[in-house]
Parts: sequence; C-alpha cells; structure tokens
Amino acid sequence: MKYKSSLLLLLLVLTLVFAANVFADDQPETAAESVENLKMKLLDVKAQEEDLRLRVAQLDESLKPENIERSLAGVGSTKPEELREARRRQLTIERDGVLAQLKLVETSRQRLETAISEAEVRAYHESARPPATFGGQVLAATRRASVRWLLLGGGGFAALALAGGVVFYRRRIKLR
Repeated sequence: MKYKSSLLLLLLVLTLVFAANVFADDQPETAAESVENLKMKLLDVKAQEEDLRLRVAQLDESLKPENIERSLAGVGSTKPEELREARRRQLTIERDGVLAQLKLVETSRQRLETAISEAEVRAYHESARPPATFGGQVLAATRRASVRWLLLGGGGFAALALAGGVVFYRRRIKLR
C-alpha cells in the first residue's frame, strides 16, 4: 500500500515537471515571430480559398442542364424530370454550402492580412527601439531557455530526491 502511494506521488511530481516545461514554452513571441506565423497561416488560408473557388466552379459546371442530363444518362426512370430536379437541388445545396465556407475563408483571409500589417508595424517599432544594455540583451535572449532549464532542473532534483526517499524508506522497513 505504501509502495503504491509513493509511486503515485512520484508520478504526480513527474507530471508537474512536464507541465511546468509546457508552461515555460508559452513565452510571448516577438512581433517578428508573430509576422512569420501569421504569414504561414495566410498561405494556408489562401490555399483553402483557392480549393473552394475551384469546387464552386466545378459545381457551377455540373449545374448546367446538359451536364445534369449527362450525369443521369445511365439511370432509367419513369419520371426523369424528378431525377433531374433532385440532382439540381443536391448540387445547389452543395454549392451554397461551399459558397458559405468560401465567404468564411475570405473573411479569415482579410482578418489575417490586417493582423499581418499590424504585426509588421509592431515589428518595425520593436526594431526601431534603442538597444538595451548588453546585460539586458543577454537576459532577454536566454530568458526562455533559462526558465525551462530551471524548471526541469528543479523538477529533476525533486524527482531524484523523492526516488531516493522511497528507496531509503523501503530499506528502513526491510531492516526492521
């Protein structure tokens, strides 16, 4: 029973150490990094927008009466008008859905372009600031890495101390 509780405590400490590492990585990014991330997102959104535009063009082509006729040529029915109307409705619904997605993607693209221009202005202002003292620059450059190593080192030390305590406790019980 005591072994299970000490094992549980060890797992809890290790979980906290890894959680601290994740939070240490969440340091705010610089404006230049923000610009790069936003530009990558913009490329993805533009590709998605282009795919949606191609799909709308395909659906518009499929909605032409001769193409609806051609798509139903191999289907035999006593009521071909109803089949054509059902196919037209299906294609229209699909096209309307794609157009709605396209509108959302266009809005997202516009917002990203605005965010990129704002981030570029911030990056410019950051680059135009007078340089800090040498110690400040070193501190700013190593801050992210030092926090991570401090948390990992402290957590590692705590895990080793806990493991050593468990071993010591088990030996003490065996000696009794």
